[in-house]
Amino acid sequence: MFLGRIRRTPSSPVELVARRTAGELVSLADLGPDLGSDPVAALDSYGLDRLTDLVADRDGPTLDEDAVLFEPPVATCTKICCLALNYQEHADESGLEVPPEPVLFFKPPSALVGHNHPVLAPARTRHLEHEVELAVVIGKVTRDLPAERWREAVAGYTVINDMTARDLQLANIARNVPWDQSKGFDTFAPAGPYLATVDEVPDPQALELTLEVDGEVRQRANTRQMVFGLPRLIADLSDGMTLMPGDLIATGTIAGIAPLEDGDTMRATVEGIGTLVNTVKFRSA
Repeated sequence: MFLGRIRRTPSSPVELVARRTAGELVSLADLGPDLGSDPVAALDSYGLDRLTDLVADRDGPTLDEDAVLFEPPVATCTKICCLALNYQEHADESGLEVPPEPVLFFKPPSALVGHNHPVLAPARTRHLEHEVELAVVIGKVTRDLPAERWREAVAGYTVINDMTARDLQLANIARNVPWDQSKGFDTFAPAGPYLATVDEVPDPQALELTLEVDGEVRQRANTRQMVFGLPRLIADLSDGMTLMPGDLIATGTIAGIAPLEDGDTMRATVEGIGTLVNTVKFRSA
């Protein structure tokens, strides 16, 4: 099942939808004010099987995904946990060694933006780059979870594009100071369009990742090439740190990062999960 959060107009309330077939959306807003816009809460309350049956049995009008406005596929998110250098070829192109342990940095929830929304580069940067990634959506309060039980934490998966102001990041690295700001601007964490539930993704370590810019393929690889797979990542991140429902784990990007120009349209795709589309807009200095 594919669950999304949409608005019918810019001023409409956010509502939960399920994609029943390609392009056909059924509203789940009547689940109630607490669940009607929150995919993770709906899954927790109803369970996957019951929610799937509810969607299958629902009658009435449907919505066209081309006629709605998408919001990020999580209603609440306390943190976006991002992994650096989790693919060998990306480390190679960056001139860096693969770390012996997972390297974590954070993006704030305020960086989230939905499918078909613009990525707005602030005036202080002139070098913006794309980074397509598989994102894990946490489904329950999780701490100190053993690697063999990692699936217990997962509500589903989505696509995330780890936007980076590369000039600011490299300048901070050269000064040996934190580079979080280069990753954390508003709109620098496009995610969506949907949360794909776990039944849709039987093996998250065998998914093709691609990113196109105006039809040109820039990035292409497979999640099987991760240095640290999902069991290790979830065990490592939850070791002493509580992961909350709706938190995202961005599992690292693949080789092929490259600069973007004003007006470029990015299509970030994770096999079996969806395609996230966003256009870049640079602000004048």
